[in-house]
Amino acid sequence: MPDESRSVKSKTLSATFNLATGFVLLLYNGGSRFTMGLMLKPMADDLNWTRAALSLTVTLFMVISAVVLPVIGRLVDRYRIRTVLLASVLLSSASIALMSVIQTPAQAVVLYGILFALATAGTSIAPIGVMISRWFPKHLGLANSIAISGMGAGQLVIILVLTAQLESIGWRGAFVVLAALGLLLIVPLAFLSIPEPAPGAAETPNAPLGNTKSELNPSDLLRDSKLWYLLVIYAICGFQDFFVATHVVAFARDQGMGTVVAGNLFALMGLVGLAGVLMTGFVSDRFGPILPTLICFAIRIVLFGLITVTTSVVAIISFALVYGFTFWITAPLTLVFVRKYFGTAHLGMLTGIVAMVHHGAGGLGAYAGGIVYDVSGSYQIIFQIMLIVSFAALLTTWGLSRIRITPVR
Repeated sequence: MPDESRSVKSKTLSATFNLATGFVLLLYNGGSRFTMGLMLKPMADDLNWTRAALSLTVTLFMVISAVVLPVIGRLVDRYRIRTVLLASVLLSSASIALMSVIQTPAQAVVLYGILFALATAGTSIAPIGVMISRWFPKHLGLANSIAISGMGAGQLVIILVLTAQLESIGWRGAFVVLAALGLLLIVPLAFLSIPEPAPGAAETPNAPLGNTKSELNPSDLLRDSKLWYLLVIYAICGFQDFFVATHVVAFARDQGMGTVVAGNLFALMGLVGLAGVLMTGFVSDRFGPILPTLICFAIRIVLFGLITVTTSVVAIISFALVYGFTFWITAPLTLVFVRKYFGTAHLGMLTGIVAMVHHGAGGLGAYAGGIVYDVSGSYQIIFQIMLIVSFAALLTTWGLSRIRITPVR
């Protein structure tokens, strides 16, 4: 009996440690991936680059990190997650440190658009979500939400730190600080012992919960309407998220806000995002992933409708903070959706595919914002587009909810 008690205690400690590990890794991931939104205006002004040029770098970052996500997912389905994480954080700190000395757009493309993108994919929701799913099969929504809340915390803490120092150290110094934070927070943690259960150790079955075969192949997926519904929902979500993350600070400053106020507003979006993602965990565990997704896009319809009719200071602050509440809602639901409709046999790969579409569309959203601004001198047209696609996402989510899942016999 004592041996059994010690075994249960050891498993609980291992599960808690993995959850804490995921939180800290995503804290840095979330803070570092959104730094370009803070740096957009000072970099463009200092280097005499257009916002479209910098937005294109963000787009490439999103596309590269998206394309490799299924590969990362496949790796963590088959190999040790700790190895993937360690290699990724080392590359992340090195590439972001070198961003402090760039002089040409080509250098930004290589360092941020390619190398940092590869590193970020390796510490993203896909591998960490798989790690969490192996320890918390019965409360996946809540546990994954807690881990992903690290991204909101990172956006809050890291952006606040960089905003406070931006005017004194400049954007180049801010990249150095960011790289140092990566080494301080991530590398020592990655070298600690991280228990990793073998794939399939979770208590959930490897067979899907719906009417999809357990051995999936590309032709099966392409014929499955559930996957296409998911891809449309996550494409729209990513398109909106990374437009806002890349341009909201520049938009606020265009309307007369100071550097510190606009930067702190962006950081506070991460704080309210914590509330959103934790709410998602509780709601999805009780009611499933459809309800929080519907709530997310209903809120966005109101927000984009508001900002298209007024750009007052109150409207901008309200838009940013309430949008921040929705920012992370769909992130923990990726695993929940995939497990609900496809089971756990290919959880990493399928999660990576959905995340790939989300990030790829996010890159398009970031670039579209820059193009619209450079051509028209404002963001109003892109805000109107975001309003339209919010309605499309709401209807698509409702359509997904109407698909009947036939249990496996």
